[in-house]
Amino acid sequence: MSSVQSQSVMEKSARSAQAESASTRLPFWKNQRARRILGDVLSYVLLSVLTIIWILPIVWVVLESFNTNPGPYNETFFPTSYTFDNYVKLFTDTHILNFPSMFLRTLVISIIVCSISTFFVLSVAFCMSRLRFRFRKAFMNIVLVLGMFPGIMSVVVIYFILKSLGLTQGIGVTIALILVYSAGAGAGFYVMKGYMDTIPLSLDEAAYLDGCTRWQVFTKIILPICKPMLVFQALTSFLGPWLDFVMARAISRTQDNYTVALGLYQMLSREYLNDWFSRFAAAAVIISIPIAVLFIIMQRFYQESMSGAVKG
Repeated sequence: MSSVQSQSVMEKSARSAQAESASTRLPFWKNQRARRILGDVLSYVLLSVLTIIWILPIVWVVLESFNTNPGPYNETFFPTSYTFDNYVKLFTDTHILNFPSMFLRTLVISIIVCSISTFFVLSVAFCMSRLRFRFRKAFMNIVLVLGMFPGIMSVVVIYFILKSLGLTQGIGVTIALILVYSAGAGAGFYVMKGYMDTIPLSLDEAAYLDGCTRWQVFTKIILPICKPMLVFQALTSFLGPWLDFVMARAISRTQDNYTVALGLYQMLSREYLNDWFSRFAAAAVIISIPIAVLFIIMQRFYQESMSGAVKG
């Protein structure tokens, strides 16, 4: 029995050797194995180049934030000497640009806007996806058409409305920014609605038969299933006010009401550039920390939540 097995093994090895020799004799354009290897090599080379292009600016900003030279002009691409003073001065030297106040103000605005906007989008998406009422399609078409116009068209009008309400000075600027960022958030319901449309209506019907109200269906059934989209909406709602420049520039007129985007822009002005460029890089690193923390915390919620939701 062992001789038969050894003979079959030898025959298989001989056939594989013949196949390999035959494949080596084939032209390159007909050799599937060689083309697959070349494709893998080219793919890895392309991905490596793209990775370097993507990471290089980030590495440069981080290293520049520790540069001992505060100005933008250096003899080498990367700094040659490093110090932690740029971070220290960014939070202690506040008589020219009060970065800690800008950071705290923007963080408060972003957290409040994230909560309000996420709730608005979820509520409108639930109504458009699960409820049926008159003018529903007309409303969605109107919102779709209005969404084609860029928001920058309404900056001047919004500013004069806020000015007439007395929200362009003092603490009113912070309230105005929260209102502007969150008021129209419900109009961005289309992506969330599309996700909710994939959730079977049988879940809602079973919950209604068990005596659940619409609010209970919304909070106990729809929201847990929408966790991936909920995370996406929360991230986008937070990043909007955190990185916005145009609307903040139009409403905030003095440094006492600046956000971090305006503060970073001010650091690059001709007046402060030679003394604040390295601190600008340090500020850029600092404002990326809340975004990174938010992504890390919410990353585990990206997993698909529909598995096992409906039993056959």
